[in-house]
Parts: sequence; structure tokens; C-alpha cells
Amino acid sequence: MNNPALTRHLSVADPKVLVVDGSKVVRRLIERVLETQLPQVTVLSCDSGEAACRELDTHSVDFVTTALRLPDMDGLEFARRVREHPAQAYIPIVLVSGDVQERLVARAISDDVTDYFDKSLGFEALAEFIRGYVSPAEGAQGTVLYVEDSQVVALATRRMLERHGFEVLRVATAEDAITHLAEARERSDPGADVVLTDLTLRGDLTGADLLARIRGEFGYPKGELPVLVMTGDDNPHNQAALLRAGANDLVSKPVEEHLLATKLGFQLRVARHLRDRRDGADTEAVPPP
Repeated sequence: MNNPALTRHLSVADPKVLVVDGSKVVRRLIERVLETQLPQVTVLSCDSGEAACRELDTHSVDFVTTALRLPDMDGLEFARRVREHPAQAYIPIVLVSGDVQERLVARAISDDVTDYFDKSLGFEALAEFIRGYVSPAEGAQGTVLYVEDSQVVALATRRMLERHGFEVLRVATAEDAITHLAEARERSDPGADVVLTDLTLRGDLTGADLLARIRGEFGYPKGELPVLVMTGDDNPHNQAALLRAGANDLVSKPVEEHLLATKLGFQLRVARHLRDRRDGADTEAVPPP
């Protein structure tokens, strides 16, 4: 769903983030989290689409978050209006909503939106998400189990990911990935921090079959072992099926480097945050000796 032409690499010293939301409470919560988690970021906020458009007429910003429902317009309409100005055509615009999953399944998010964020993950996760855009190399370390049957494509993508700080373990087939995950599980090890798989693979199993095994046979939830599926299939029904089957996100082919690195980095950080929170809860639940 994302348009690579609308994505730009943000690695500026003092980025400015514009937060657009009709709720004063939500705006303040986001501001406080960003000020704490990303002190190098200057946060501007607006309570409506019209106010945000006026702000953008007078100030240059590097990143925009918008609610889906604004007091005066839909967040998608706001994104479209931003794109009408040539100087703002490449500002990353992220839709923050509690019903992102339903919108994704319905493919009801336009290409004017660079990316999307599920509000149910919490505002601290939103800060990590924004960090992936304004400081893409920070905190991106992790092991990617990469499933790709083309040697040429695999080499190029592996080099791309290693430039962004990822450790890449590449296998050629879904069968090889399943074997690796099974052997790792015997050692009480998930075998990777995130799985990146092409949809179409040589062998009897596809990327969709691998996804089904990870969520079914292995029982890994989306927050514990994220799975990103690369696909050139733009059929909305097929894409919706992958999301319903448990894919954390889809990556359109041909792959745009910064967008892929941002998505992987975000999934890694959110999974790490969820594991830390779970491990902390488990520790608290254990009574002292």
C-alpha cells in the first residue's frame, strides 16, 4: 500500500515532527513521550486538518502523524491536501489509528499516506516507530531470517540490510526456514528476531505456508516473532488474506531500501519492547524465596 516515492530518508540533526489530532489529551501524551524518548526532536501539534495545513504553509517539518478522524476532515483527506503542495510531496505522513487492521484488510488506506501505526501498541511504541524514520540506524540491530530463492536478489537485499545494521541469516526455501526454526526451538531459541520472506518460493511451500506454520505449528504470536512478507501481488483480497493469516506487514516489490529497513527496525523494536515487558511481568509474578 505504501508508495516508495513518498518516502524519504530522514537523518537530520534536529527533525521536526508535526502531531495532528483532535484530542488535546492525545496530543499532549504523544508530545511528552516524544520529548522523553526522542529529545532531539522538535514537536509541533495541531488540533485539526485546517490548522495543520496552515502550520505547514509557514513551517518546514520532517515528519507528520495524523489521526484518522479529525474534527474538520478525514485524516486521509488531510494527507491528500498535504501532497498537493510540491514542497511537501515527500514528507512522511503516518496514519495513527485504533482500527488500522480493519483499514488494511479493506485496503482503505491511500498512497498519500506513507505508513500506518496501530494505536493499540501504545505511544511508547509510536516513539520507537518515529525513531525508525528520524534515526533509522539507531537500535536496528537484530537477526533477520531471510527467505529468498533468487541468489541475485538475496545478495543485493542482504547487503542492503547489513548496511542498516541487521544480521541476516538467508535460506532459499520455506522448508529450510521451517527446519531452522524447529532446530532453534529445540534449543529454546526462536531462531531469529524477525522473519522476512518472499511470497513466491521454489519448493512445495510458499511464503504464505511458512507464515501459517509460524503462527500455527510453532505458535509464535505476531509480537514475539514478527513476519514481513514481500510480494508483487497487488490483489487486495490476497493481501488481506496474508494480513489475516498473521503477517505483521507487507512489503511491495520492487523493494525500496529505506522503507524496508524502517519496517524491519520498527518490528524488531516493538517485539523487543513486548518481550521485555513480558519478562518483567513474569519476574514480578515469581514470589520471593
